[in-house]
Amino acid sequence: MTRPDPRQNAAALSAAMAGAVDLSALKNRAEATARAATQAPAANGGSDAGSATAAVIDVTEATFQAEVVEKSMQVPVVVDLWATWCGPCKQLSPVLERLAREANGAWVLAKIDVDANPRIAQLFQVQSVPTVIAIAGGQPVDAFAGALPEPQIRQWIDSLLNALRDQMPGIRAAEEGVEPAAEVPEDPRFTAAEDALERGDYAAAEDAYQQILASEPNNEQAKAALSQVRFTARAEQADPAAIERADAAPEDIDAQLAAADAEVAVGRVAEGFDRLIRAVKRTSGDDRDRIRRHLIEMFEVFPEGDDRVAAARRALASALF
Repeated sequence: MTRPDPRQNAAALSAAMAGAVDLSALKNRAEATARAATQAPAANGGSDAGSATAAVIDVTEATFQAEVVEKSMQVPVVVDLWATWCGPCKQLSPVLERLAREANGAWVLAKIDVDANPRIAQLFQVQSVPTVIAIAGGQPVDAFAGALPEPQIRQWIDSLLNALRDQMPGIRAAEEGVEPAAEVPEDPRFTAAEDALERGDYAAAEDAYQQILASEPNNEQAKAALSQVRFTARAEQADPAAIERADAAPEDIDAQLAAADAEVAVGRVAEGFDRLIRAVKRTSGDDRDRIRRHLIEMFEVFPEGDDRVAAARRALASALF
């Protein structure tokens, strides 16, 4: 089996995931947990630093957000995409499981059956199994395909940890036998909203976030989450044919908004942003403001520092002024 270049694969996966995984709603809470982990560690005298988190987890579409994205804010999550009929998977998975247990919590193995979870396989653009993808900070950072020999897997994991150790306090805490800080208590208002989102009840999730903002207008976490919910609801209904219709009717504002949603939903992020910036240049008054607000809300879907958002913000400012 020919293995793709890991860095190219990771870059492609990062582009595919952007906008498809809810990172914004978790961002502030994850950062608070990370600060707590660095500021308030307690010596543990050699106890198992990874005891609070299972080393090997079976993940489904319903648990992907919590078990992969959210966990990856603290330690790397190595995703093992496998299938019951795959012979090489049966060779690779036991090796990964053993190494994960030996790591004492420095990283977590998330096992995903691609046949039982096709949406995740589609998200990662899986072309063959086994495929292994490292997730850190909610984004793919490295990957390989095929059943590598154990020495190469160990080397790959060591390189991953070395590259991320200074950025992820959970790695160093696990390696040094330090007890992780107490988890930041869940805000029940956000829990209710996230439960509604997991059920696919976007209206209830939107209402929950709006209630938070009604009492806390400057709650950045709720603002970002609300943008994510709204975009996710639109993206699920996105029609690829909307792009062709919008190209044929550049003056149709509704068509341009729908086409931009469709483009971003399939990973054509820069194209979707550029479409709305061109529309801003062509319009004025209420139409221009409507497009601007739609575009700014789309920016909130992406993690802070996304290069595509930064470029689009500059282009939007130029178009407006």
